[in-house]
Amino acid sequence: MATALITGASNGIGLELARIHASKGDDLVLVARNKVRLEELKAELEQKYKVTVYCIDKDLSLTNAAQEVYDATKRQNIQIDYLINNAGFGDFGMFTETDWNKELQMINLNITTLTQFTKLYLKEMVKRGSGKIMNVASTAAFQSGPTMAVYYATKAYVLSFSEAIANEVSDKGVTVTTLCPGATESGFQAAAAMEESALVKGKKLPTSKEVAEYGYKAMMKGKTVAIHGLMNYIMANSIRFLPRALVVKVTRKIQDKAS
Repeated sequence: MATALITGASNGIGLELARIHASKGDDLVLVARNKVRLEELKAELEQKYKVTVYCIDKDLSLTNAAQEVYDATKRQNIQIDYLINNAGFGDFGMFTETDWNKELQMINLNITTLTQFTKLYLKEMVKRGSGKIMNVASTAAFQSGPTMAVYYATKAYVLSFSEAIANEVSDKGVTVTTLCPGATESGFQAAAAMEESALVKGKKLPTSKEVAEYGYKAMMKGKTVAIHGLMNYIMANSIRFLPRALVVKVTRKIQDKAS
């Protein structure tokens, strides 16, 4: 019996990943701020799939939150076989006008907590010679993003960091996958206040379930970088052959509010 730890499990891609793992018979450790939604998901999954679900309501943007979650799993003698760092958020607007405290929370969550979780559980996986990690980045990881400067930068970190450690543990029986979705129907846009962006306004976006299913398969195969969607894949790779200044201008045009 394997156990998956999923952050940001109360909605969107994280929630769908929890359902997928439960359907495969995996026990779960679900982490998010919303205790009520976690408990509702726990009841749903335990009843439907007869798995054990352990919920931890925690604000992962706070300092040392990852250590506190790790310590909780150790007290419960829970071995984590799959670590899914899915929690994250963005913000939309000119850097001179956005809120620093929100950006600091974003950096803490998208970078610091993800890195600390990986550090804590990867050591144990390497010692055992087994385990899988999936860090959720974004197609934003492949270029700079005017009007979402900090968010794009955090996702670039996730991709670079994850690729590096994937290489470091490639002979240890452990895999590290970076999932890079494009814009997804997940509630992210509302949280980032970017519903009016040309990137999403009036567009039919892939569902969280579709992205989660793709990510799960990629992680189980041990794929290092998994870009969801053919057009996203083409765009992410073509960027390497274009002048950086042009890429930034195009990204700005896509991100700006739709007229």
